[in-house]
Amino acid sequence: MKESTRLVAVLGLAFAAGCAATPPADFPRTVHAGLDAEGVQRADIIAGNYYFRPERVIVQANVPVALFVRKEPGLVPHTFVLHAPEAGIAVDVPLETEPKTIRFTPKQAGEYMYYCDRSGLFGSHIEKGMMGVLEVVEQQR
Repeated sequence: MKESTRLVAVLGLAFAAGCAATPPADFPRTVHAGLDAEGVQRADIIAGNYYFRPERVIVQANVPVALFVRKEPGLVPHTFVLHAPEAGIAVDVPLETEPKTIRFTPKQAGEYMYYCDRSGLFGSHIEKGMMGVLEVVEQQR
């Protein structure tokens, strides 16, 4: 019984440490997706415990996008969800520490929320602020 109590205490502390994580200070809150040599807009997104960095990604409409989304190491599972059927975007993937490449071509300008749809003992990840915005702007000439 003593060992199980100790195990629960250790796991509780590990979980609490993960919940207290803060976004990396050197990771920008807003990014304009960069255009690569193939004409694809690229951006990295990191999911931490109850945050996404960046919180806003700006892309151009009708230009292919590749998002490289991963979660930080830890016990708490996260997802990346972005549903914007009017813009031709439908994403719902579980995240790992290795980046997942999410590809789409946004068809319509607007602001579209991305979020983690997980919830647990301490509430929904969205309620804790785990969301961001994909801002799609008209293509620049």
